[in-house]
Amino acid sequence: MDYSSDEDSDMSESEMEVYEAKSYEKLKNGSHQVKISEQAYTCPYCPKKKKQDYQYRELVQHASGVGNSNSEKRTAKEKANHLALMKYLEKDIVAANGSSKPVDDGNPINGYGHDEKFVFPWIGIVVNIPTKKSEDGRTVGESGSKLRDEYIARGFNPIRVRPLWSYRGHSGTAIVEFHKDWQGLHNARSFEKAYEADRHGKKDWNKNGEAKIGLYAWVARADDYNSTGIIGEQLRKIGDLKSISEIMEEEARKQEKLVSNLTNIIEVKKQHIKEMEERCTQTSSTLENVMQEKEKLIQAYNEELKKIQVSARDHFLKIFSDHEKLKFQLESHQRELELRGAELEKREAKNEIDRKQLAEEIEENAKKNSSLQLAALEQKKADENVMKLAEDHQRQKEELHNRIIQLEKQIDQKQALALEIEQLRGTLNVIKHMGDDGDMEVMKKVEETLQELREKEADLEDIEALNQTLIVKERKSNDELQEARKELINGLKELGSSAHIGVKRMGELDGKPFLETLKRKYSDEEAEERATELCSLWVEYLKDPDWHPFKCIKVEGEAEEHQEVIDDEDEKLKDLKYEMGEEVYLSVIAALKEINEYNPSGRYIISELWNYAEGRKATLKEGVVYLLKLWDTSKRKKGML
Repeated sequence: MDYSSDEDSDMSESEMEVYEAKSYEKLKNGSHQVKISEQAYTCPYCPKKKKQDYQYRELVQHASGVGNSNSEKRTAKEKANHLALMKYLEKDIVAANGSSKPVDDGNPINGYGHDEKFVFPWIGIVVNIPTKKSEDGRTVGESGSKLRDEYIARGFNPIRVRPLWSYRGHSGTAIVEFHKDWQGLHNARSFEKAYEADRHGKKDWNKNGEAKIGLYAWVARADDYNSTGIIGEQLRKIGDLKSISEIMEEEARKQEKLVSNLTNIIEVKKQHIKEMEERCTQTSSTLENVMQEKEKLIQAYNEELKKIQVSARDHFLKIFSDHEKLKFQLESHQRELELRGAELEKREAKNEIDRKQLAEEIEENAKKNSSLQLAALEQKKADENVMKLAEDHQRQKEELHNRIIQLEKQIDQKQALALEIEQLRGTLNVIKHMGDDGDMEVMKKVEETLQELREKEADLEDIEALNQTLIVKERKSNDELQEARKELINGLKELGSSAHIGVKRMGELDGKPFLETLKRKYSDEEAEERATELCSLWVEYLKDPDWHPFKCIKVEGEAEEHQEVIDDEDEKLKDLKYEMGEEVYLSVIAALKEINEYNPSGRYIISELWNYAEGRKATLKEGVVYLLKLWDTSKRKKGML
């Protein structure tokens, strides 16, 4: 049966448990040989491994390391088989031998005195590493990466193994660095106990008169830290002496200080919000009273306007009626004179006297007719003047009406602007303490409103003063929010949280792609050195203000806008992509975009509150809620203790 299949199929937890149970039954039935002799054991699932003989503790650590490994190189079946092997060793082998293996309750603090001094961060010491002389006379030995991989396979999970070198070469010793948390102490403790179980611990190394074969190792303590050799010098460079009690007190002190500071800030903000709510309520009440008075004024104005319109219409109708009556009278008189003149012209004078009288009457009639025509012309002019007067009166009335409407609109506009500004002031004062993401849109709207107000109502000095007051308060609110955000960021830095809300260093270059790329070309040690040098070089490039590998492009749309994008033709970037590949290129591009967005002028790394779950900038509210959850969790843990 092939237990190391190359296919890395995705198995669910239930499927792994079933497979683990089947493997365990096969081990119990004797299908695979585990125990070679009374002291020697072997792993039936690693037949190709060089080491085939294990002591009991070594085989348990091997099975635990593979079964609980997070490496993608291990298939699900391999992990299930080794978990079954660990279960078989702990239940069946121990029971058959009538002995029990040491019980580890999972608490790394147990077994150590709280006042015992350790080198912190947790450090292991390895001695008696095989060395040999090179051609140039210097002592050489194996690299630390090989020891690190071996310790990882055994479940100790160190960060790195660093061989110690002197002017003569490899000293035959190395230090093992573990994580600085409690899990790191647990791994260091397992590391030390494994060597003590094999009689290769510190006490065994210090015994005189015995030949020392193989590696000896232990956890660094005060005597190692204060020693005069190369081990002591290196420990004093990278760590400090601390007891477990001191570390626990320091962590508790930092967390209590952070929670206390944030609690005070929250209480102050709550008080400010309460005051703003009271002011908003008072302002709303005042505005309601103003609006009621405005409605009354508008109603009285409409009634008065209606009376003026009725009076003007009645006056115009009376003038028009009088004009029509006078015109009718003049026309009737003119017709009478024309009839009389016609009769006089027909009358034939019988004598000279009659003719003279007739001529005189005709002349007199002509004069009267001329006078009547002049009177008619005057009447016509009077009619035209009356019509013009009526039209002027109507036009003035319309202009007056339009002026009144315009004044009404101006009054409404002023009152509406005053109402909107008061509402915006109250809204901004509430938003500045709530940390809402929409505050920039509100500010943009306020700025647009104030700009329109300055264009249309430039002479309203009281509104301009109100506008200035609002701007000052808005700046003060932004300053308070930024101060609270800085405190939150500093607190999260000290706390060192790794949850979905945390602190992200914007513009920081990720060195992992450099290391992975160089490992394909060089050994692990050389790749690490070259990756460090290359990362440092590109960090300096990113800080250089004279290097700006961006270009502006026009964005298609209704409005012509321009956007900055990475210049793919930049010589440095082209060379980097050609020499190091796509992953390193994308890592540098990501750092460039972040530093151009968050600090283009300073060109240095800044810390930002970040929502890792959604990949965006976190709000102040999200950060405070997260800290309150941490506080509650800490209080529950203290209650359990």
